[in-house]
Amino acid sequence: MRSFKKPLKMEEERYYLKMYRNGDEKAKEKLIEHNLRLVAHIVKKYNSPDRDLDDLISIGTIGLIKAVNTFDLDKGGRLVTYAARCIENELLMMLRQEKKILREVSLYEPIGTDQEGNHISLLDIISTDEAALVDQYLHKYYLSHLEQEVFLLEDSRERTIILKRYGLCGNKPHTQKEVAAMMGISRSYVSRIEKKALEKLRNSYEEYM
Repeated sequence: MRSFKKPLKMEEERYYLKMYRNGDEKAKEKLIEHNLRLVAHIVKKYNSPDRDLDDLISIGTIGLIKAVNTFDLDKGGRLVTYAARCIENELLMMLRQEKKILREVSLYEPIGTDQEGNHISLLDIISTDEAALVDQYLHKYYLSHLEQEVFLLEDSRERTIILKRYGLCGNKPHTQKEVAAMMGISRSYVSRIEKKALEKLRNSYEEYM
């Protein structure tokens, strides 16, 4: 049975964050060790019979280390909240890579040879209609992961506006004016929040793809 150290209290967390910011590597180790329980908790969502739990823990720990390295103590908030998002991002990146590899193997792996002895793949023989179905599948795949990224946005207003504006997760697409009316705020405020949220999503995509 894997054993993890208890989470740090808020004052302990801030103490070690300050120590690490001043160059204390032991403080960094402390922050990582006491947040491994968080990694294990998040990893449960991604565990399956065909995945190695230790590998998932290792990938999640990379996200935790990134969180400790980049957390801005001056902005307030808890490291655990920020770390959860970084761990999720690292695991989602792993899933994206898995899907990409599977897609490339299924479409491009040789399945036979033509009359001249050249290797042919599934992509070489599918019809235009079948190719369109592949495009539809890929669209749904990327859309589902976009929705996951949206739910990782920490600001609830940003999540709500993006979901309603672009019709994600079963929502009907709405104009900024309609969203403003639903939320009881001005259209210009909706526009500013939407722009900020889209920038975060764009940065997340560029960082992890």
